[in-house]
Amino acid sequence: MGLFDFASDLGKKLFGDDDDPAEVIQKHIEEDNPGVENLHVEVEDGVATVSGEAKDQSAFEKAVLMAGNVFGIKEVRADELKPEEIETIEEVEFYTIEKGDTLWAIAKKHLGDGNKYNDIFAANREVIKDPDLIYPGQKIRIPLA
Repeated sequence: MGLFDFASDLGKKLFGDDDDPAEVIQKHIEEDNPGVENLHVEVEDGVATVSGEAKDQSAFEKAVLMAGNVFGIKEVRADELKPEEIETIEEVEFYTIEKGDTLWAIAKKHLGDGNKYNDIFAANREVIKDPDLIYPGQKIRIPLA
């Protein structure tokens, strides 16, 4: 796992023409830090390269999703984002939000119970700020266990 594809014409608009995309994305991740130390972000031609030490698998995945769900980013490379040794691997599925989706509908489809939408929200707290404000093209984690 090191390269993730995203829709560059969708996502959070975090920076303008005069902003340094790498600096803005790094600040964005650090604001709600999912558990990454020594974070460093570089951006070139719509490709974000993220490096540092992730405390666990979840922190790794959230940092990648936070960088990739930004308008203008088409790929995230995370070969240098090293998760600490992981004792148990959380089983997750990655899902791209589609037009008309709600967390309730996603939970019903993937977890068998719409009431489990809070589990999806909790697994993406740094990625989704408000469970009612998701958008098509946004990638999220769905915990399966």
